[in-house]
Amino acid sequence: MKVNGIVAEYNPFHNGHKYLLTESARKTGADYTVVVMSGDFVQRGAPAITDKFSRAQMALACGADLVLELPALYAAASAEFFAEGAVALFNGLNVVTDLCFGSECGDVSILRQIAEILAEEPEAYSLSLKQYLRQGLSYPNARNEALIQNYPFLGHHKNVFSSPNNILGIEYIKAILRSGSSLHPVTVLRTGAGYHSRLPGDEGCSALAIRQALYAGTDYSFLENNMPPEAARILSEKLNASGPVRSGDFSETLYYKLVLENSRGYEGYLDVSRELSDRILNRLDDFRDYDSFCDLLKTKEMTYTRISRCLLHILLNMKKEDMEKARVLGTALYARVLGFRRSAAPLLSRIRERSSIPVVTKTADAVRELDGPAAEMLKQDLCVSQIYNGVLAHKNGRAPINEIATPLVIL
Repeated sequence: MKVNGIVAEYNPFHNGHKYLLTESARKTGADYTVVVMSGDFVQRGAPAITDKFSRAQMALACGADLVLELPALYAAASAEFFAEGAVALFNGLNVVTDLCFGSECGDVSILRQIAEILAEEPEAYSLSLKQYLRQGLSYPNARNEALIQNYPFLGHHKNVFSSPNNILGIEYIKAILRSGSSLHPVTVLRTGAGYHSRLPGDEGCSALAIRQALYAGTDYSFLENNMPPEAARILSEKLNASGPVRSGDFSETLYYKLVLENSRGYEGYLDVSRELSDRILNRLDDFRDYDSFCDLLKTKEMTYTRISRCLLHILLNMKKEDMEKARVLGTALYARVLGFRRSAAPLLSRIRERSSIPVVTKTADAVRELDGPAAEMLKQDLCVSQIYNGVLAHKNGRAPINEIATPLVIL
């Protein structure tokens, strides 16, 4: 059985995602595709535009066979930890053969070359990296300069380092190498609009462009040209019911958490340095909302996205020790199913036979049966979703959704 693995956020699902599902299956000859998807918060440090079950439904309606939730600790982390968590989850299933991802360069060999260097971390490279960091460069820029300094041939591929999907691809391959995984990395050349495009165009919107248009109040009819029909219908129905979720919806909750913690600072939270903690404390009186506070805190060394991610870690109570414990274990702790297609019954049977980690289809049962670190991580995931659902319910004047009682998406 050939099984593709795809890591995604589907925030929201668009035509490019449909192309990746179709093209990767063609390239690998896969029988099934398993998607590991971020839950209610995403890697750039923001809430997803709509809930995870709706996004899982879009994926299943457009070709995915099984959608699993990437635990929130990894879903809201840096690219390195994001990739580590997803690869660990695929490894735990023991059925996924290929890890497929889109990239701007479309060349897995150059991505592998870079990943091998980063996975090994040669001493000369590490020394150069520290030198550039001391000069005040941001981590991504310092890493790029250190790579080129020590491996001049990479100067011809400098554009690879600055493209978000290339960067994620490198991290997937690095995680495969470091974990000793048998996963085979496969990349598909991205087509259409780039990640940072902001306006709907003839070549199709990026997920960012779709979100920006929705936040600006654009009529939902534009979705039909930029999303598969099934996904556009699901998203339109959800948005008509509750509107798009945005960072600003969490402003009051974030401010409350920052005030609550201000006596001891924020350095214990994931990715938060002492300098950033001090800057948050010094500028707390200037807090207006989530987005403007990110703008206020960003510097040449720390991008808006990194600041947003750090604030999200504080909001969701994600601490450095949580990630340290997870990385020491070196494996995924469970695979929580968000939805599947009935036609994927043979895939599910094979997973049940071979998986080395618990497969969670009934959350209420998992709450009772899991113990130790797995129980702690599931509790954290449920708390994170409760925060998302609670803010969304308050926004729309409704009672919060019961996460444990929410049924799987089955098509």
